[in-house]
Amino acid sequence: MHYLLRTLLNLVLSKKRTPLSMWDTSVMSLRAWPMDVDIAVHINNGVYFTLFDLGRFDLLVRAGVFEQTRQRKYTPVVAAETISFRKSLTLGQKYEMHTRLLGSDDKAFYFEQRMVVKGEIYARGWVCARLVSEQGPVPVAEVLAMGGPAPEGRNHVPEEVLAWRETVALPSTRRPAVNDWA
Repeated sequence: MHYLLRTLLNLVLSKKRTPLSMWDTSVMSLRAWPMDVDIAVHINNGVYFTLFDLGRFDLLVRAGVFEQTRQRKYTPVVAAETISFRKSLTLGQKYEMHTRLLGSDDKAFYFEQRMVVKGEIYARGWVCARLVSEQGPVPVAEVLAMGGPAPEGRNHVPEEVLAWRETVALPSTRRPAVNDWA
């Protein structure tokens, strides 16, 4: 529940921040709160993904895309995500979260998100996400149109990100995914 309230607060604050293009980098200044840390007194590995949600929402709110998707009753969903850690963020520590849309393919959007302290990357994540409606997945082109055209050469997902997505993908929901360890 506490992250729901934090998300709602950040949505309100994002509306008051400087507008961005969907292709800009959102930078949020944050601090590691007591609810973010685990027994080792650093941000819990699972919490990073919740914080990344805040960064993607910030970018989409500031780009004007979030409101348009909510009006159409589209829901954001994550299809895959991964993170790599370099250093721990500890209780009370100030840091920045950088969020950037790398690009899209015909099914999803790919984001890179970083936790940064004084210009140094502490953690980096890749997130593959899409929007869904009651009718199913929302076409990527429709969402891209909401955010305006990409600057020349910017809608390009790096090959290593596409390879990662292919490697970790589960079967479509229309195909079986049998739980067989053999």
